[in-house]
Amino acid sequence: MLDKLQAIDSRYEELCAKMERPDFFADPAKAAKLLKEKNELEPIVEAYHGLCQAQSAQQEAKELLTGETDPEMRELCQEQFQEAKQAQARLEEELKILLLPKDPNDEKNVIVEIRGGVGGEESALFAHSLFRMYSMYAARRGWTVELLNYSETELGGVKEADFLINGKGAWSRMKFESGVHRVQRVPETESGGRVHTSTATVAVLPEMEEVDVEIRPEDVEMQVFRSSGAGGQHINKTSSAVRLIHKPSGIVVACQEERSQVQNREKCMRMLASKLYEIEQERVSGEITGLRRSQVGTGMRNERIRTYNFPQGRVTDHRIGLTLYKIDAVMDGDLDELMDGLATADQAEKLKNSQNA
Repeated sequence: MLDKLQAIDSRYEELCAKMERPDFFADPAKAAKLLKEKNELEPIVEAYHGLCQAQSAQQEAKELLTGETDPEMRELCQEQFQEAKQAQARLEEELKILLLPKDPNDEKNVIVEIRGGVGGEESALFAHSLFRMYSMYAARRGWTVELLNYSETELGGVKEADFLINGKGAWSRMKFESGVHRVQRVPETESGGRVHTSTATVAVLPEMEEVDVEIRPEDVEMQVFRSSGAGGQHINKTSSAVRLIHKPSGIVVACQEERSQVQNREKCMRMLASKLYEIEQERVSGEITGLRRSQVGTGMRNERIRTYNFPQGRVTDHRIGLTLYKIDAVMDGDLDELMDGLATADQAEKLKNSQNA
């Protein structure tokens, strides 16, 4: 690890020197790339310098202890030695995490797909609750939500909701939400007051551009139809909604929220690119490891990942065994405690795997 840290420190100094040159911004694209690299290395370099200082402080305190006879001074030196030793241990653990391979998609926007599952109309109402929850979480983070495809039931539930969350680091926070979400509550449609169990599925994909994934035009069939959502008289006059079928994979995506057929097709292509990227990543991951992926990071849609129990006021994430007794706050978008726990567990799993490798 020490050799790697020294190499990173040298690269950081090199980048800092380049930034001081008068012609640094002559090539804006190259400058932006170097600035991004510098910002990514900065926390590692700061922790490394802190580690070096802690090691020096330990050595200094040890040397003073050797020649010191005064009891009070010896006690003071011993305290300094212990503080520096604790700082070293903390920084070493911090650096192990900082040196873990970064997910290249962490800064990307995300496409979220919510579908009603088991439970009829109640599952559709729960799907709407999840859509509201993620929309409120996005607002808390200063992100924006852009509808791609939205189909609702007569009672206000959601058959399917596809939407884009625009915001820095959206994937890094949202990527653990894929899976089956289970709700236990008295449905609005239930007159007897009995608690029912229903589910909804969530899929989260990093937003990919067409340039990120190869999509051959001859592999895509486009269909147009009239929108079924909001839009007034416009929806009855023009076929602006778009459905794309990727013939080799059978993937179907649709978008009807824009008034323009061109805009809907553009959003469909981004959705298709994201789905194809996910399939390729799963194939590569399976070929490389051949092992079961970490409990947190699988993102399989058939896994029950979380239960929302309204009578007991609790939310339980089954992957990390975390239970929070604040269901109202969670449904209003207070998800950071859950997402922090999932990110920490994912880091711990990666650290364990890197040590066993």
